Amino acid sequence: MNKIGTPLIVVTSAFAVLSFVPLSHFDVVTEKATYARDQEESIESNEISSLEEPTPDMSVDLREVVKHVPLPEQVKAIYMTSCVAGTPTFRTRLVELIRETEINSAVIDIKDYSGTISFPAQSSAWQSAWYEARCGTKDMPQLVEMLHDNGIYVIGRITVFQDPFYAPKHPELAVLRGDKKTVWTDHKGLSFIDVAAKPYWDHIIELSVDSYNIGFDELNYDYVRYPSDGNMADTYYPQSVAGKYGMDRQANLEEFFRYLNQELDKEDKFSTVRHENTGRSSSTPWTSVDLFGMTTTNFDDLSIGQVQDRAAPYFDFVAPMVYPSHYPNSFLGLGNPNNHPYKVVNYAMQSGVDRMRSSTTPMQGFLHTRIGTSTPAIYSKPVYGPDKLRTWIQDFDYGGDYDATDVRAQIQASYDAGVKSWMVWAPSNIYTREALELSSTTTSY
Repeated sequence: MNKIGTPLIVVTSAFAVLSFVPLSHFDVVTEKATYARDQEESIESNEISSLEEPTPDMSVDLREVVKHVPLPEQVKAIYMTSCVAGTPTFRTRLVELIRETEINSAVIDIKDYSGTISFPAQSSAWQSAWYEARCGTKDMPQLVEMLHDNGIYVIGRITVFQDPFYAPKHPELAVLRGDKKTVWTDHKGLSFIDVAAKPYWDHIIELSVDSYNIGFDELNYDYVRYPSDGNMADTYYPQSVAGKYGMDRQANLEEFFRYLNQELDKEDKFSTVRHENTGRSSSTPWTSVDLFGMTTTNFDDLSIGQVQDRAAPYFDFVAPMVYPSHYPNSFLGLGNPNNHPYKVVNYAMQSGVDRMRSSTTPMQGFLHTRIGTSTPAIYSKPVYGPDKLRTWIQDFDYGGDYDATDVRAQIQASYDAGVKSWMVWAPSNIYTREALELSSTTTSY
């Protein structure tokens, strides 16, 4: 029996909007949390009706063989919440949208902002995160298989260090308040795991293995960062302080990236299932990471540990969230960047491409300041082409009304920067069909 919620519908103008959407996955450093808070507040009476009492045998049945859809030459994806995935009528509409437009991929929540998961994982350590989930579906393997039957590439999104479900249960691994005993929360009441908490790294890897083994073609990691939205002066990081790199956020985050890549590259981790048609030489998953949009233009770590150059070596793809609405006023001298979607996305992604093509980048930040010289420390990395990047674009109204022209402008801006793959973020899961039609034409921006 599916774990299905009863959606609360809010009617606005000409159509209905699902009000059980999750938070935006981009809480901009410059305090643009209003949109995210609005989304959180809309999740009130939408708790999933538990149609059957949770029992230990509620895990999904693994298949002996999983047939994947190979990576498309150009990934063109839309995002699907766990609530929509668990509601057949709504997910069917999105599948129809994909089939009738140029979209060829779907990003589905595996673990969202709540810390709970969208399907019953095999790992016993994750069972409670399923039992207490508001949204999800017990038939996730069948959903993924149905998408595959329609030629749709399936990406599973895992929100990593933002975890208000796990943190209170394991305060020794969580970001604490300055008193060193109370779990810290941001302005939205959400808590985080300390990036340097290695036991939690293994916890995430267990979920990753379970997710790939039920059929997800790619694993996408979001909220891979230190917190940014809250009273940052009242934070204490027990695992970071006691660890190898102390409070060097960049180094701690890169160590997590390295470990994740190392573990997910081990084929024996996925040996309980035979993976076919992966489109690659190994039976391991493709991986991608979501970064703040300003990581393409900033050389510091934005105080959250994220540096594009230090993430690139450990993932198949890097996806900057270059939403125009989330850039500060006067960025590029544009006044309100939200009114200039093409210019913002094109500049941001071109900067990202330039950095991918470079073998070195200056390391900025207090911990990387060298004494006695103005020459910055240098970080060396492999050289990558623009195909290493994917563009997250916005299809939501925040600080302005976005229409098909605005959405299409971002897609064209990505193309003109040399980045051919993109993913569309709409927390409501309501997409501007006209912008995604195969007949969409290029306009002068």
